[in-house]
Amino acid sequence: MYNLLVVDDEVRIRSIIKKYAEFEGHTVAEAADGMEAVRMARMTEYDLIIMDIMMPELDGFSACREIRKSSNVPIIMLSARGEEYDKINGFELGIDDYVVKPFSPKELMLRIEAVMKRVKRGASGAAKKENVIVSLDGGGLRADVTARIVYIDDKRIDMSPKEYDLFFYMLDNKNVALSREKLISDVWGYDFYGDIRTLDTHIKLLRKSLGRYANLIVTLRGVGYRFEG
Repeated sequence: MYNLLVVDDEVRIRSIIKKYAEFEGHTVAEAADGMEAVRMARMTEYDLIIMDIMMPELDGFSACREIRKSSNVPIIMLSARGEEYDKINGFELGIDDYVVKPFSPKELMLRIEAVMKRVKRGASGAAKKENVIVSLDGGGLRADVTARIVYIDDKRIDMSPKEYDLFFYMLDNKNVALSREKLISDVWGYDFYGDIRTLDTHIKLLRKSLGRYANLIVTLRGVGYRFEG
C-alpha cells in the first residue's frame, strides 16, 4: 500500500479521502495549505500527493511547481472547476491526473491505483530497454528512448512526464492508427477513469512541445491519432 499526502483547506474533504484511503490500507498524512504541503514533501518521501488547487497561503499550482523542483512524486490535482485551462496548466506542471469536485471517493481510490500502476510500469520498462536513438525528418527530431530525452535541431526540449509517455508510445507505434480508447488504456492504464478530453488536452500539449514537428501527429477524425515517422 502507499504513503499518501492529502492537501486541501477543507477539513471535510481531507477526512473523507483519509477515511477511504485508510480503508484501502494506505497511510495518510494531511496538509491544510500549499505552504504546509511543500514543507512536508521536502521532509518526507510520499508515494503520491492529492492536491487541491484553490487554497490559502499557496495555491495548488504554485505548490506543485515548488515540489517539482526536487521531486517527481505522482500528483493528482483536485479542483471545483473543470475548465480546460486548469487542466492544461496542471498537466504542463507535470501532474499525473486531474479530478473535478464533487468526486466519488471510490473513483479517487481507483485513480490512485491507476497512477501508481503507470509509475511502476514505466520504471520497469525503462530498466529493460536497450539504448536506442530514433531520428525523424532527416535528424531534425531525435529521441533517446532509454534516457527519455527529445531533441529538436540538437536542442533538448522539456515535456511533462505524461507528454513523454504519450510521445514514446506513439513513437513505438508510428504509422499505426491508434484509437482514443487504445491510447487511454495503454498510456494511462486499463483502469484509467479519465475521459477522452484528457487525451486530447495532452495531444495539444505534445504538439506544442514538438513545435514545427507537431504535424507528425495526425488527427484521424472519429478514430484517434497516428504518429507519422
